[in-house]
This record gives sequence, structure tokens and C-alpha cells, in this order.
Amino acid sequence: MKAVFCTKYGAPEVLQVKEVNKPAPQDDEILIKVHATSVTSGDCRVRGFKSPFLYRLPMRLFLGITKPRQPILGVELTGEVEAVGKDVKKFNIGDSVYAFTGMRFGAYAEYVCLSEKDLVTHKPANISYEEAAAVLFGGTTALHFFRKGPLQSGQKVLIYGASGSVGAAAVQLAKHFGADVTGVCSTSNVEWVGALGADHVIDYTLHNFAETGERYDIILDAVGKTTKAHARKALAPNGTFLTVEGQGVAKVFVEDLLFLKELIERGELKGVIDRSYPLEQIAEAHRYVDQGHKKGNVVIAVQ
Repeated sequence: MKAVFCTKYGAPEVLQVKEVNKPAPQDDEILIKVHATSVTSGDCRVRGFKSPFLYRLPMRLFLGITKPRQPILGVELTGEVEAVGKDVKKFNIGDSVYAFTGMRFGAYAEYVCLSEKDLVTHKPANISYEEAAAVLFGGTTALHFFRKGPLQSGQKVLIYGASGSVGAAAVQLAKHFGADVTGVCSTSNVEWVGALGADHVIDYTLHNFAETGERYDIILDAVGKTTKAHARKALAPNGTFLTVEGQGVAKVFVEDLLFLKELIERGELKGVIDRSYPLEQIAEAHRYVDQGHKKGNVVIAVQ
């Protein structure tokens, strides 16, 4: 099978497509024929080893000293079950699934083996494989931070970076939970963020959200580009500032995948695809995500 290897830390060119042996499932595993994955900001941070200074040494020890210990990156995937181990109960050959591999990575490949106890479940029935690959990273990350909030109905929430993968999911989820949502984005995305459900949209090229006089119960920096010191003026008394910066991969539960699946099938959540690339062009996809201007998600069509 084909798989993308991160040969060392560095620019997108360190990603190389190689032929490796197709894995075989253990007794409790399913073999997934991967149809689509994505290029997340987390994948790019690992590939380029972009980490806050204080986290660099522990991250090197955790991820690998000169290159990733797990060379096949990718944290989310969708595909079809091609084979099952003899002890598998939840899945059958031919099932369409989506999965979150998190810090185990491994999604940049034509085939992946996962235990049925891993973060894998049946794909939402009403969307394509590529659309399903544009849901889990943003959706599970947003859920993780809203649990930390904790987000409650009726609160005023500001999403900084509302047009990215995490931000777009956060806008939709915050509306589902009954919040009054303000999205912050660039001029070109103002109308689009409003269409996602934001009650108010601030164009950061024209207005500083911290100087508008509004106060928010939760401010979520979904792109790691603002600070608590800057946001403090816009926080309500006892308000909470949350940021993805330096947080690693969010804590995810299989219940999160089931919850997102339910919302998608009810039409309350959608994955947003900015661009799609074939597996062979994954370096170009990383280069695009590195620019920091993607709208929603960048998807990789695997096979």
C-alpha cells in the first residue's frame, strides 16, 4: 500500500509517499480501506515541529528526537471496513466508518488497522467520505474546550478564528448548545461565518474585538493567534479564556464521535472543505495549510 512518511521535521517537502506492507488486523481489529483523511493544523505543527519554547523538550521526547517516532501522520480518517478480526463484534465487512487516531497518527495511508475499542464508529449516513473527513478534528477539539469552559446555554461566546477547522465547528456547536455566538474572522469570510450560524461577526482587519465594549463569558482562540492579556478587556466577570495554543491534541471520547454523527445526520453540523488534494500531493496540501488562511478543512482523497 501507499503511505506518506514524515522523514524528518521540516518543510512540507519532508513528506514522502512510499510503498509499505499492507497491515493485517489482529483478533480485535478492523482493517479500514481509507478513502479520505485531512491536513490539520496539528499535523503541520508536528511535521514542522512548531511548538512553544517551554514545550519543545518534552515534545521532542514524546514525538521523537529528530523525526516523528510514528512517521505516518494524520489524525482523522474515513473509509470502508475491508476485513475484521475474529473477536470483532461492532463492525462488519463493508461498513462505512470514520475514526480519530489522535496522537497515534497513522491516517496518511491507504489502509489502517484499528481496534474496535478505538475512536472509531459508523460514518454519518448523509455525507460523503470526504465530508466526513472534515468533521472530527475540528468538532472534537471544539467539544473538548467547551467542556473545559464549561459552555452553558445563554452564555455569550466569542470564537477567534471562526473560519478555520476548529472555529467553524465551534460556531456551529456553540449555537447548538444555546449560546449567543460572535465569530472573528477576515473580511473575505464574514458572510460565510454568519451563514454557519454566528449571531455576530467581527472583521478583525477593521475592528479589535477587545475594544468593542462587549463582554463574553467564554472567549475561544481557535487558531492560537491571540492571548489572554489581549482578550481580558472583553471577558465578563468570571469569564473564561481558552486557546488551542500549546494544548496538543484534545481529549476525545467515542461518545464525541457518536454525538457529532447525530448532529450531522440531523443537519445541525457540517464539515467544511476548502480544498481537496490527492494523496500524492500531500506536500502541496501541507504548504497551503501552513499559510494559515484555509477556510474550514483541507481534505486528502486517498483512494
